[in-house]
Amino acid sequence: MADSIITTDLITLDADLGADKDAVITTLAGTLAAAGRASDAAVVSRAALDREAQSATGLPGGIAIPHCRASAVAGASLAFARLSPKVDFGAPDGPADLVFLIAAPEGAGAEHMKLLSSLARALVRPAFVADLRSASTPAEVVGLVDGVINPPPATTGTAAGTSGSSATAEGAAAGTPAGPATTDAMAGAGATPVGVAETGGDATASVAPAAEAGEAAATAAAEHGSADEVASGARPKVVAVTACPTGIAHTYMAADSLVAAGERAGVDVAVETQGSSGGDKLDPAIIAAADAVIFATDVGVKDRGRFAGKPVVESGVKRAINEPDTMIAEAVTASTTPGAATVGGATPAPSQAATKGIGWGTRLRQILLTGVSYMIPFVAAGGLLIALSFLLGGYEISDSAKDIVLNNSITDLPDGGLATYFGAVLFQIGSLAFGFLVPALAGYIAFAIADRPGLAPGFTAGAIAVFVGAGFLGGLVGGLVAGFAALWVGKLPVPTWARGLMPVVVIPLLASLIVGVAMFVLLGKPLAAVTSGLTDWLNGLSGTSAIALGVILGVMMCFDLGGPVNKAAYAFAAAGLSVTDNATLRIMAAVMAAGMVPPLAMALSTTLRPRLYTEAERENGKAAWLLGASFISEGAIPFAAADPLRVLPSMMVGGAVTGGLVMATDVTLSAPHGGIFVFFAIGQLVWFVLSLLAGTVVAAVCVTLAKEFTRKQPVSPVLTTA
Repeated sequence: MADSIITTDLITLDADLGADKDAVITTLAGTLAAAGRASDAAVVSRAALDREAQSATGLPGGIAIPHCRASAVAGASLAFARLSPKVDFGAPDGPADLVFLIAAPEGAGAEHMKLLSSLARALVRPAFVADLRSASTPAEVVGLVDGVINPPPATTGTAAGTSGSSATAEGAAAGTPAGPATTDAMAGAGATPVGVAETGGDATASVAPAAEAGEAAATAAAEHGSADEVASGARPKVVAVTACPTGIAHTYMAADSLVAAGERAGVDVAVETQGSSGGDKLDPAIIAAADAVIFATDVGVKDRGRFAGKPVVESGVKRAINEPDTMIAEAVTASTTPGAATVGGATPAPSQAATKGIGWGTRLRQILLTGVSYMIPFVAAGGLLIALSFLLGGYEISDSAKDIVLNNSITDLPDGGLATYFGAVLFQIGSLAFGFLVPALAGYIAFAIADRPGLAPGFTAGAIAVFVGAGFLGGLVGGLVAGFAALWVGKLPVPTWARGLMPVVVIPLLASLIVGVAMFVLLGKPLAAVTSGLTDWLNGLSGTSAIALGVILGVMMCFDLGGPVNKAAYAFAAAGLSVTDNATLRIMAAVMAAGMVPPLAMALSTTLRPRLYTEAERENGKAAWLLGASFISEGAIPFAAADPLRVLPSMMVGGAVTGGLVMATDVTLSAPHGGIFVFFAIGQLVWFVLSLLAGTVVAAVCVTLAKEFTRKQPVSPVLTTA
């Protein structure tokens, strides 16, 4: 099997592959293609660089593991380079000299994914890393890698220096099974194997090494058949979930790092890796016996509700690799701290939040963005349907749509015929969909705070906000009040027989009553007055004031390319479409046009000065033309992630130009999305296009000049043919 993963022609020793990680990844992708492991090196490098943009793959100790899944990969493969000089891959302690490019085909089978994850796990062992650095030939490297992805069968014995039973890292990584006793021991009181790691992501249960890395495999706890023959004592028990976007490397390295840290601290750690291979989940008995939970993930935790009520520590997956001992200590502390954050439960106090790694500011941003993310589909569906209705029936359709729909049919057409009738139908569908905008915002803000019990009071708060005229602002405030009310009610002590009624009846009832009274009696009218005043102010904007607002919105749209600031500007504009007056339509036009600038500008820059960009960036630039035209600001993220100090300021300058020009020329837009493809919903289309072109050119010139005069050397040569 090893020969199908790595061979000597995929290994480069003590070589200079370029000044940055883009060049190294591109070269290693080319190595895979030259060896017949991939049909297109550019596709592989682009996939690996896209993964790199999500989270840097550099690890402490001079290691980097860029990885990807791509359709161009023929079979799971490893390309290895020992670099001289080292290259920065974003590790906290400096550049890397050992780089593995892990490439798997789309839909790679579980066996191949296990082999790749086995290598990733071996990289947390100092002895294995030292052997890689001292290897003198490619054949030695192949032998080392083969030793961890195809280890000899585990033998029975007792590892020196352990107080219980364990398996070596090789056996764990290769999927050495642990029998039922492993689960039983973790679930049982005071009888637990040392450092059990239930790796649900790859359908194995791996046990962390307790002896020096590289020793012969010791006896697994499952081989003893009973909990009486494993270590006993009142040791803390922690369960964890690890997951990264690709699910190949970081997922499994984080799992093994946490298990090893637990062993050092005298804590039993069971880990479910939600990786690419699929497989078993943690046994419910293990979860029930746990004192605390660690979520080290860059993606959502699957079936998070299984851990409800457990004290929780949350972070990105790389923190579990870089600071596993700290995370284990935090989990143990959380398990004994009254009022600590729980899964589906309370938000920690500020002092506790700092300990857990997620502060109040971050938590509040996550809550609000959850509401906005669930609101946007209603905005897109409703807004686009309304825009289409204007295309068919004209802008005046908004005044007569309800009467036409109620009094006419396909066999009894109104004046204007079929187009007017369908325009009225589309307008009514869009208006009804748009009517859920504020309730959905408030409902899912409350959901982010209190989980499912917060939905009913949150939607109720949003409906009240619409009823009293508090609009978008009322939805924000009402959702927060509803969520925290539901959270508070959920903490009330109740008899055992009433616990089943709490999430279904009691919490929604009492929280809805609390937020309803608060909105009607205390908050509704003031928020409605603020909303009305804001609307009047926007309608009164003209000249310099309108241009200034356009500039601010343009900068916000380009500040973080789909992040919280971008989403705040977009939500502000989209919520105004429910009013459909001239001021709010101008704001929507400014926001959309400015949001189109970054991908278009990067596409233009890569076209004009391709030598300033890597091959992968040039390929991304080609795709960015369509992404920008479609109003997908995220099309510029790969460029911003690789070079934020040059790219983001340049994009903000271009966005400011476009936003200001749109407001100055009275451009309007009645559709919330679609870019240039909703041209029929744009008023003053010529000025919209000219404003967009101006901002795009300015941003492209700024980023090109910044790269031209501040970069020490070109990133990558452009290959030409005679």
